[in-house]
Amino acid sequence: MADRKKRLESNAAGNFFVDATCINCDTCRQLAPKSFAEIGEYSAVARQPIDDEQSFQAYQALIACPVGSIGTEHADNARLQQAKNSFPLQLEEDVFYCGFNSEKSFGANSFFVRHPDGNWLVDSPRYLKQLVAAFERMGGIRFIFLTHEDDVADADRYADHFGAKRLIHREDAAAVPGAEWVVEGTEPQQLASQFQVIPVPGHTPGSQALLFKERFLFTGDHLWWDPRTQRLGSPNALVWNREELERSIEKLLHHRFEWVLAGHGDRVHLSREALRAKLLELVETRKVVTGV
Repeated sequence: MADRKKRLESNAAGNFFVDATCINCDTCRQLAPKSFAEIGEYSAVARQPIDDEQSFQAYQALIACPVGSIGTEHADNARLQQAKNSFPLQLEEDVFYCGFNSEKSFGANSFFVRHPDGNWLVDSPRYLKQLVAAFERMGGIRFIFLTHEDDVADADRYADHFGAKRLIHREDAAAVPGAEWVVEGTEPQQLASQFQVIPVPGHTPGSQALLFKERFLFTGDHLWWDPRTQRLGSPNALVWNREELERSIEKLLHHRFEWVLAGHGDRVHLSREALRAKLLELVETRKVVTGV
């Protein structure tokens, strides 16, 4: 729980606040962008919610925060419970954002895909009874796709509970020694009906993206949307191999998708043509920066 005594001075005066335990993971800014912003080295309440929608989003951010750094001076318990019950949060069709981001993965996003041949979990949220019950109501979990070694979090616990198969690339497999399905090589592969893995080494040796229905691209830490610049972004720090990363970004030009669903960084939904243009822009920008 957030501590009023540690309330950051950068918070706007009012009910919601962020305390000094914040790890600046971006979760709150994604869920409630009209209320939270990056101020200095932390996220903080830049503007207090001004209506019911913004208040609800702020409570969603409070719930999803991986380290419990968001608090209120006076809690609306009914609205808090409503926000808690909103997760997993449906994005479109059978794709959901799990919420309840895990500190073990530095607050990375995770996603749930409902499918008639078995449901998929993409990276792992915190292991909580509420999410377990929600996943059970939605038909359980058959596969757990892990984009890379950093965002494993509680995948083992979910796999044990649901009898799910964990998928990870060979180059990052040390993070999940008991993985039931290890992806090999650097070429795209069909995993199951409507699911394709695209190895994208760079951030880590075994980074991989998951493409669903040629519409939804789950990217881990390889690619994300920056709402401030209205551009796609990719790592400049914590990069295992920069040349491999550049090749991996260009590789995505050969695929069609409408959503970028990132582990870290924001998500975005655009037309396939618009996203391809944004990806080309990123490729060209990185060539200029890196001199490739």
